[in-house]
Amino acid sequence: MSVVKNTPPAEKPVVKDATREELLEKFNSTAGSLNSLNATVELKPTAGSKYSGIIEEYHEVKAFLLAERPAYIRMIGQAPVIGTTVFDMASDSQEFRVSIPPKNKFLVGPVAVERAGSKPIENLRPQHLLDALLWPEIRKQETVLFEEFNDETARYYVLTVLRGGYQTEILRKIWFDRSVLEVARLQSFGPRGILLSDTRFSNWQSVDAAKPAPGASATTSSPPQQFPRSIRIERPHDDYRLDLQIAKITLNDDIPLDRFKLEQPPGAELIRVGESPEEKPSEKQPSQGAKS
Repeated sequence: MSVVKNTPPAEKPVVKDATREELLEKFNSTAGSLNSLNATVELKPTAGSKYSGIIEEYHEVKAFLLAERPAYIRMIGQAPVIGTTVFDMASDSQEFRVSIPPKNKFLVGPVAVERAGSKPIENLRPQHLLDALLWPEIRKQETVLFEEFNDETARYYVLTVLRGGYQTEILRKIWFDRSVLEVARLQSFGPRGILLSDTRFSNWQSVDAAKPAPGASATTSSPPQQFPRSIRIERPHDDYRLDLQIAKITLNDDIPLDRFKLEQPPGAELIRVGESPEEKPSEKQPSQGAKS
């Protein structure tokens, strides 16, 4: 005889109701209200992750993160206490650059490159962070499905955005925690249903924006923007997971474009990601004072 255990009412999550249209409006409002961010974060690697090869020896890395639409990002990671640079990453819509001073390497490659590098270090992509932080809005012409999902600990609404074309496929899944109606999870899919990224958000808090949302009047009275303080990024096909804990953040600052520029350090070995050694040999930037 089976025994059915009823969850005490106090343990059942209190949920809020929303329609598909309300969630679409909320997501687009959140995405559209964020033009740039300037944050101080703590990075925690995961055992076995390829990403952890860069920062595992430090256990935690303090990082300074800048991001701005449409496609600019820069993150500088420093070792605790001594403050030396562990990595420096930048990306725009065309190219990414990664400097690894402890290994004296400088990686450059096209943003669109999909081929995973044979070396773990070559799978670092600053644009992966950009995708997790600055979301694209859902366009009116996109088909969006709406459903509920429940598990043992929480209840969700899920918006599934479809990719059209020759064969309809999933483009994104957006999970809303029904206890707060905030985005709890964002999944992005590639062709043939490949899970490109799985990002989870929690601890949403108010942030005073430097400027009003794009298109909003400066005199418009609106509540402070919300932003998650805990973000976990998983890239299964790049074989890494990274936890970000945001210690300090400002939104919608004007960030000069030169702060996103990253040049090859003197003496660093240049590695062109996406090209085989036969296609392009590694190059070294002349050391300061050396003849060119």
